[in-house]
Amino acid sequence: MSTTPLHASALVAGPILYARGADAAAVRLGVVAVTRQGAEAPRLEADGADAVPLALRAELFGHAVWGAEFVLPVGPETGYWLDGRRFPVVTDLSGDLAVGFVSCNGQENGDEARSHEDRDVMWRRLAAEHRTRPFALLLHGGDQLYADEAVDAHAETRRWADLPIDGKPAVAWTPDMEEAVRGYFFRRYLALIRQPAFAELGARVPSLMIWDDHDIFDGWGSHPVGLQESPVALGLFRAAREMFVLFQIGADPAALPATCRDRTGTSFSQDALFPGFSVLLPDLRSERTPGRVMGDEGWTAFEAGLAAAPGGDRRIVVSSVPALGPRLSLVEALLDLYPGQQQYEDDLRDQWQSRGHRAEWVRLLSSLEREAVERGGPVTVVSGEIHLATRGEMRLRDGSSLHQLVASGITHPKPPAALGLGLGLLSRLGHSPLPRRPIRLKRLPGQRTVYTAERNYLVLRRRAGHWTASWELEDSGRTAELGL
Repeated sequence: MSTTPLHASALVAGPILYARGADAAAVRLGVVAVTRQGAEAPRLEADGADAVPLALRAELFGHAVWGAEFVLPVGPETGYWLDGRRFPVVTDLSGDLAVGFVSCNGQENGDEARSHEDRDVMWRRLAAEHRTRPFALLLHGGDQLYADEAVDAHAETRRWADLPIDGKPAVAWTPDMEEAVRGYFFRRYLALIRQPAFAELGARVPSLMIWDDHDIFDGWGSHPVGLQESPVALGLFRAAREMFVLFQIGADPAALPATCRDRTGTSFSQDALFPGFSVLLPDLRSERTPGRVMGDEGWTAFEAGLAAAPGGDRRIVVSSVPALGPRLSLVEALLDLYPGQQQYEDDLRDQWQSRGHRAEWVRLLSSLEREAVERGGPVTVVSGEIHLATRGEMRLRDGSSLHQLVASGITHPKPPAALGLGLGLLSRLGHSPLPRRPIRLKRLPGQRTVYTAERNYLVLRRRAGHWTASWELEDSGRTAELGL
């Protein structure tokens, strides 16, 4: 292994690492980097391997996106060189380790105009924690990008957004609109991965990411057909999908990694195995409709991932919307009394608890219970989306508990305290989608209310085989650890 770089290139953004799984001997990774178009390919020198140039994956708006798949051997001082810099990586995942979880990296309007001094407070805190107690993995639970303003990229997309639903299908999707929207998504991803704290973490901590609605546009999949299947909506989705594959999965759109079981890309449900645990990220957006969360491809991939996890291993399931929550179907029923599409109707339909998704919600919870009870693997669900921190438990038939941990959001502004109080009151009603398996929403350690309205991130730790969870809250600081 050399101690000096073989080559230095002028990177515009990156590198970003992506987790592909690990065992006792090696860690499998993907890497992405961006240069100006026409620049020489960056060269990757991974410990234990010869130096290789990254492969060109896309040329976009004067830039080149490069990537590679590679392996690092397990060792105490392992890492790689890229662009003349050395990046250490935690490769021994068989013993004590830390896993970070983040979600909701933005806000619906004006995200680009925000000062990084305030916007990225929690990213800087997460990066500082990594310097002292390195993370082995970083999980991203959705809304990594707030792309709602993509409709402002072109005059016709803006006009489409302002039309009533019955007028949207008549607006054509043109090459000019496609180019403008693709440019918007690319520019936004480039800005986010260049953000200093994320850039520091992304180069050193392998990520697994799954998208949610704002990575496309607010409420994607939960809108009426007239909006959802209009040419402009489908064009926006294709642009979002292209950039999601490049920058969140870290892949060539023509060659998805092994973590994606559906090779067609109809669903981006992912799973990866690590020593003693697995991570599963069902795709709750690609196939979503008002009456469906996942289609056949998504369910097949997710359930195959569950089956592939060794018996007895912990399963960490990243559900972009909470799998355990209050009886939001009651609010949904109330809104149904009013004519037309209500402001928050798509937000309610986004949830597993929606009346339109009841059968799938039961299927999800039944699958997780079978894993925990019949195959002996404890299950922990982590989620974001609601811009609040909370947790929940569902008692399983053998007396054990399914834990739900919600961390949201890392940069999204905290919502009004009244939202948390209202959801807390609703949670008192209780809910049992599985008979005699009541769901209980609970306070974070040391907090006075069920929902905490502060920006936050989650840390999962394994010590001597035992897992705990703690939340880093912007104002309240670190919670005590919760045993899982």
